[in-house]
Amino acid sequence: MEWLNYHHLLYFWVVAKEGSLSRASQELRLAHPTISGQIHRLEEALGEQLFIRQGRNLVLTEVGRVAFRYADEIFSLGREFLDTVKGRASGQPLRLVVGVSDVLPKAMVHRMLEPAFRLAEPVRVICREDRSTEAFLGELAVHAVDVVLADAPAGPGTAVRAFNHLLGESGTTFLAAPQLAKSYRRRFPRSLDGVPFLLPGGNSMLRRLLEQWFTAQDIRPQVVGELDDPALAQVFGEAGRGVFAVPSVVEEDVRQRYKVQLVGRAEALQQRFYAISVERKISHPAVIAICEEARRHLFA
Repeated sequence: MEWLNYHHLLYFWVVAKEGSLSRASQELRLAHPTISGQIHRLEEALGEQLFIRQGRNLVLTEVGRVAFRYADEIFSLGREFLDTVKGRASGQPLRLVVGVSDVLPKAMVHRMLEPAFRLAEPVRVICREDRSTEAFLGELAVHAVDVVLADAPAGPGTAVRAFNHLLGESGTTFLAAPQLAKSYRRRFPRSLDGVPFLLPGGNSMLRRLLEQWFTAQDIRPQVVGELDDPALAQVFGEAGRGVFAVPSVVEEDVRQRYKVQLVGRAEALQQRFYAISVERKISHPAVIAICEEARRHLFA
């Protein structure tokens, strides 16, 4: 079995936090060559480069950023362990690390996470975004992420055993800038045939649902954009570039924030939202609060 040298990891972690060897040298009270040599040994053990040099600065590579997240968690737990053993209160807030599928509307993510901030115990919420749910499953398995919020369940063919907790369902609302909305509101949904439309990216469950719904309704919108980020679609929609779709549960939030208006609603076009964890029964108090609030109020 291969074992990680935690001294090497510590030196890497300090350099990454400080941003340079000179500041890390002052913090660790070690010479530059000593620190540099230890980091080089860590890179050899991992088979990956952790830093690249840009001018006088050291910048983390993609693997370096992953390593830093794990190192940050490891040494945070180490401090908490010492405090617990020595009978001291850690003084640290409850950590909640949330993986967020980046196809989710930001207004929905905000409302999902809001209950965590209202707990009696202080909570530090750490949000991480990625393009797909699958990208988070490895981090779920090693408990680097507590829960993943997504618009689709984790598939049965994944290597990680994960449990899908349904938070709720929502119909779909179509919105546009005021002038466009006024033009296309009549005869909805037939009015969507041929309209400029801002389609979600290919990784989105909403994209697949919309395409199926358009086919069933015999509607062929003119796709003027395919946007992975829902917030970007809403900005383009506000600028009058086309009609876009959002979950009906955040319709009011989006209308107020982006000054767009209703084109029409399709309650039959149902979207589902999930909390994904490696626990069959969730135990993290902040995740419990998120799930309960979503089911009782957000998707009620």
